[in-house]
Amino acid sequence: MEAMLKVLFHFFFILLLLVNSVLTQSTVRRLSSGVERTALFDLRASLGIKARFWPRKLDPCTNWTGVECSNGRVTGINLSGLQRTRVGSLSPSFSIDSLVRCTQLGTFNSSGFALPGQIPDWLGQNLSALQVLDLTSSSVFGPIPPSIGSLNQLNRLLLPNNSLTGIIPDSLRELSSLSILNLSLNMLTGSIPSSFSALANLTALDLSSNFLSGPIPMNFGSFSSLQSLNLSNNSLASSLPTQLGNLSQLVDLDLGFNSFSGSFPNELGHLTNLRRLSVKNNNLGGNLSSNFTPNIILLDVSSNNFTGNLPDLSTFPNTSGVTLNFSNNQFYGILNSSVSTLDSIDLSNNYLQGLNVNLENTTSISRNCFIRIPNQRSLDDCRTFYRLRNLPFNGDSNSNPTTPLQPQLPRKSNNNRLKYVMAGVFGGLGVFIIIVMILFLVFKPCNKRSVSQRSANVEPVQEEGIEKGQTISVNLMFDSFSYEQILQATSGFSDSNLMKHGHTGDIFKGKLEDGVSIVVKRVDMRVSRKDCYMSELELFGKGIHTRLVPLLGHCLEHETEKLLVYKFMPNGDLSNSLYRSTSLEDSGLQSLDWITRLKIAIGAAEGLSYLHHECNPPIVHRDIQASSILLDDKYDVRLGSLSEVCVQGVEDNQNVISRLLRISSNSEPTPSGSSSPPICAYDVYCFGKVLLELVTGKIGINNSEWVEQTLSFINNYDKELVSKIIDQSLVIDEDLMEEVWAVAIVAKSCLNPKASKRPQMAHILKALENPFRVVREEDFSSGRLRNNSSRRSWSAALFGSWRQSFSGSVHSQSQKSREGVSGQRRENSQGSGANDKRLSSEIFPEPVDINDVERQDETR
Repeated sequence: MEAMLKVLFHFFFILLLLVNSVLTQSTVRRLSSGVERTALFDLRASLGIKARFWPRKLDPCTNWTGVECSNGRVTGINLSGLQRTRVGSLSPSFSIDSLVRCTQLGTFNSSGFALPGQIPDWLGQNLSALQVLDLTSSSVFGPIPPSIGSLNQLNRLLLPNNSLTGIIPDSLRELSSLSILNLSLNMLTGSIPSSFSALANLTALDLSSNFLSGPIPMNFGSFSSLQSLNLSNNSLASSLPTQLGNLSQLVDLDLGFNSFSGSFPNELGHLTNLRRLSVKNNNLGGNLSSNFTPNIILLDVSSNNFTGNLPDLSTFPNTSGVTLNFSNNQFYGILNSSVSTLDSIDLSNNYLQGLNVNLENTTSISRNCFIRIPNQRSLDDCRTFYRLRNLPFNGDSNSNPTTPLQPQLPRKSNNNRLKYVMAGVFGGLGVFIIIVMILFLVFKPCNKRSVSQRSANVEPVQEEGIEKGQTISVNLMFDSFSYEQILQATSGFSDSNLMKHGHTGDIFKGKLEDGVSIVVKRVDMRVSRKDCYMSELELFGKGIHTRLVPLLGHCLEHETEKLLVYKFMPNGDLSNSLYRSTSLEDSGLQSLDWITRLKIAIGAAEGLSYLHHECNPPIVHRDIQASSILLDDKYDVRLGSLSEVCVQGVEDNQNVISRLLRISSNSEPTPSGSSSPPICAYDVYCFGKVLLELVTGKIGINNSEWVEQTLSFINNYDKELVSKIIDQSLVIDEDLMEEVWAVAIVAKSCLNPKASKRPQMAHILKALENPFRVVREEDFSSGRLRNNSSRRSWSAALFGSWRQSFSGSVHSQSQKSREGVSGQRRENSQGSGANDKRLSSEIFPEPVDINDVERQDETR
């Protein structure tokens, strides 16, 4: 009996301990600090978090999603995945001031949760316990505050995919505990701080997709723990420091899409832990003789100036998943047969040669000098390349080296005789059709409307000896150059004269005997559409316009390649002229001023307006982007990249004969990726991207999420809001600020997802010439703007689309987040009678449909 009592006593004692432990843990988990409780409720109100995530009547530590506590104190807040109330979503901002009272906060994560605004300076001064700061895709803008360097316990700093501007603060070197730093996909400028070498514990550094310039600091080789380094998509230059070979722990290295020059350091190839290496799209040159580590699974050296023999391909692992890219260089020599054992390799656009090599597993070998393999360079091209380097070319001992072997067929004399007869009949018919077409081209030019004086900032550029709108035969209009003349002008298509690889052929610079600088497009007919060069000749056959790149002549002697000769544009294209180095001593970049940017926008609009409205039928450019907007010595625009032009509504870019005879052919997808016929509205959408690039200074917009976030700052009632996305290098006064605002409004209208809601190019041109009329009421007559007759005023049909088109924008959800503030401003202003802006419905009626636009053009 006594033993049983002892057992019961021990049982109840243990049970009491368990109950006490549970009660103690519950008490510890509950928020015990009244100050921090108030801070969290203030944060809930300022951010407008929905009650189902943060219920008001329950304890934050135990019942609020994303809130973590320890010993009754708040240690972590995760806003990722939370949603705002309807009222809270009307005016989102970086309203986290109440967190200054959460002194034990170790983690703050707002990834994907919009916090538009600047990072507050107090964040680095008051949250000294912070270990993780993650603001990924949070719509943050402005500079990185130097006070962030005071967070000496910070382990991870993640700020990618925002709109951060300015330089990287040198104070970040004080983050001695930092292991991961990600500042990618922003608008940061300046150079990479050499003081980063003080971050001894850094394992991952990502500064990609910014506007950083200058060299890679040599002391980067001191990162003893660095495993991932990504500096791609910047404007970094100079040579690659050999000290990078000291990064013994490096696994991933991406230096692509910069302007690095010089040779490739052999030390990089010897890093034993390196798995992925990319230096694509740079200006690196010399031999690539390094024997790369056998652990590498991705190597991309494409689009550089490497020459000589390929590296020893047998050193790469013979396993699945290995990707090698050596394309778009000048590698030469006989290809080693060991390439057949590799899983994936791209060797295209080089000068490799070989005969009967087993290449069945390679990804691409086009445009080389292989024997009896299709889609290779011409024999003349290969022979010239090897002769200039005093190297033997095996193709000299083989006839028709680029022609694949065909099976020998038995002779059939009767069938051949019939073929000859049919060929003669159809040949005669073809000659007759060609003569008819030449007459058609001569006597059916584009509408000869002269381009009026557009603006004080845009001076019309008149070609000497050619009147605008003049239409004559292509052969009479342009010079016919011999192949020898082109070879001499381009130094035998030397590598030093290669400017870039275009859509339909390589682009070379050159100089004629009379000293005239030219640009030569070399169209390889074996890899391009058979009529790709004819589309340009047809366009110039319709007439000459000052906003199209001047075509000087052509060389059509060879069947395998066609050469088009253009006038050289001293300032290149918009993509490489928006930012330029000022001098060798100054590592910074100087950007184009706003007046020049607006001049470029107007010039490009003139060219597109000519194609869309002055040519009959309308012509679609289909390749409008910064790289296709060429600039002469006065920054006057000449549209280039004309190989994709086609008549609106024609599914395939056929030549004129095919269109008239209704000859069916395989339809080519439109640039938008659909199989529908191309329309002028596609050019308008692409032009909207260009306008957005001119406003923000960010070239090459391909990130739809970034576009959506940027357009959310364009509001036709709030001029100050657009200042948050403007290129920080621009120096603008109040008047210029209104011009920028107007151009941003035009850009947003052009980016409307509904083609029928996008404005016409003629309207866009008029708006760019008169930007103040887009944003100022006093330039309009409300009586005219409300006229609903079919002959409504030009101004009404012109400027209202920038307001009305907002209603169908792809970014409508982001726009709604600001309707509350804008609506409140309108109500206050209407009450006082001081408002100078009006509702879009008062300014512009619904834009006419695209089909109606084209019918109106045909009746003019």
